[in-house]
Amino acid sequence: MVKTGEAFFSSLGFAPLPETFWKRSQIVKPKDREVVCHPSAWDIDSKDDIRIKMCTTVGAEDFVTVHHELGHNYYQRAYKDQPVLFQNGANDGFHEAIGDMIALSITPEYMKQIGLIDTVPPASDDVGLLMRQALDKIAFLPFGLVVDKFRWDVFSGDITPDRYNEGWWALRTQYQGIAPPGARPSDGFDAGSKYHVPGNVPYTRYFLARILQFQFYKAACDQIGWKGPLHSCSFYGSKEVGKRLNAMLEMGASKPWPDALEAFTGSRQMDGAAIVAYFAPLMDELKKANAGRQCGW
Repeated sequence: MVKTGEAFFSSLGFAPLPETFWKRSQIVKPKDREVVCHPSAWDIDSKDDIRIKMCTTVGAEDFVTVHHELGHNYYQRAYKDQPVLFQNGANDGFHEAIGDMIALSITPEYMKQIGLIDTVPPASDDVGLLMRQALDKIAFLPFGLVVDKFRWDVFSGDITPDRYNEGWWALRTQYQGIAPPGARPSDGFDAGSKYHVPGNVPYTRYFLARILQFQFYKAACDQIGWKGPLHSCSFYGSKEVGKRLNAMLEMGASKPWPDALEAFTGSRQMDGAAIVAYFAPLMDELKKANAGRQCGW
């Protein structure tokens, strides 16, 4: 699975991963000890010692995760010659979006191309594929916003300790339309069940990445002259896309993020239009299915 992920980046013109990657990465869970299995990517020496740490199992979810983590590694290697203060993503969202942009290119056509499947499912099955993607990508957007809205309101004092639970659920209802199944204690801290809250890890990066990955993906598809439905595009094998992608990655944080965005997409504005274009066939079906119904909360 990791070799297949590497092969996608190689098809874009990126150099193979160093031999140390294969010797020093944790790709499967060790049998002799307990480890933290949460996937992560590491740059040990700001040179060539890049690694991933996963407890990979064979399946679609980890196949996508492999591409996500490798995106971090290839980004780390691309900006390694920048001064140390600039060895980072152009903004928090960039680092999380690169691998996910590659993963969007794991289309049925691509999987047939590399021999993972024998036949491409009919276009009528695309709605199911898009619904599965939407339940991940779209459903995450309001939650990605809520986590840091809660943190910011705590920092500003708008949500005081005696209102932590009340404030958390008010935001989740406002943005996600969900509520707890029963009354929650006023002195509870339900937000703390999300690691990033007690761990004080900024979360807007994931919200931004959900937008940027589609913007990057559409830019890559535009560069290869793709004319079909956006969700069917795969830019596997495009050296031109790889060249322009590397030009953005090697900048690291040395320029304002709009400069990095422009280097690859031609635009200086983050834009959700690519998400709308990607999910357009699903939206058409949902409009038909929900005709005459009042949706929302």
